Amino acid sequence: MYVAIDFGISNTDIAVSDKNQTSFYTLSSKSYAISLNDIKKILKKINIERSIIKVIGVTGGKSSDLEESLDGTKIKKINEIDAIGLGAKKLYDIKDEPTLIVSAGTGTACVQVQGDDFNHLGGIAVGGGMLEGLGSLLLKNSKGFEINELGVNGSRNELDLLLGDVVNKIGNLPPELTAVNFGQATNTSSISSENTAAALCNMIGEVIGTVAYLNALLIGSKKVCFIGRTSCLSGVINGINDRIELAGIEGKYNENREFGNAIGVLERITKQM
Repeated sequence: MYVAIDFGISNTDIAVSDKNQTSFYTLSSKSYAISLNDIKKILKKINIERSIIKVIGVTGGKSSDLEESLDGTKIKKINEIDAIGLGAKKLYDIKDEPTLIVSAGTGTACVQVQGDDFNHLGGIAVGGGMLEGLGSLLLKNSKGFEINELGVNGSRNELDLLLGDVVNKIGNLPPELTAVNFGQATNTSSISSENTAAALCNMIGEVIGTVAYLNALLIGSKKVCFIGRTSCLSGVINGINDRIELAGIEGKYNENREFGNAIGVLERITKQM
């Protein structure tokens, strides 16, 4: 049995490989500092006996500070950029073509994958953490999935200013494209929780999408492969797609992408050990 753990800021994701079967688990992250005792608690919570584990792979957070073994079981530390690249290659069956990976979690990171080379292009502090932080301030709700569901029943058009609202035409840009996020918030009576959630999810998606298409153009990639839990929110996905499609870039959203980093760790420890 192999166990891969990704210590994220908001969530700790686990992928377990046993007899060619892979299982996934997620827990709320409790602390930025990580100890062997935390791993013991995780294994206990998901009902895995330590004695049958061959290797534990870790990435994210301060996992590089961990000891080299847990009660005789080897701990393999994987660089987070490598975990992103390996996980994306597995999820999207990426070959040798240059491909942009966007890891949309609490924050957002962009990684170029080409063959077995993984190049960190940079990141931004906008992601699920910002969504939940602003959700707490504006909606008294800090749960991303609940904010997204609230937004499904609202309309961002009641709060955002669209291009068609303020100009006649700018090049080939569609009139329904956002001109100013929350641009109508100062003079509208439609500030419902649903409309606020819709505009908030869309804004997070538009920022991620803009960074994604610029980096995709930079490396010559016609697609962006997403991993990370924030890329599972429909309102965020819509905002992303509105931006990347402007540049003729296609977004890919495969199943289990929220466990992308843990899958990458599992790839490394099962193939190299």
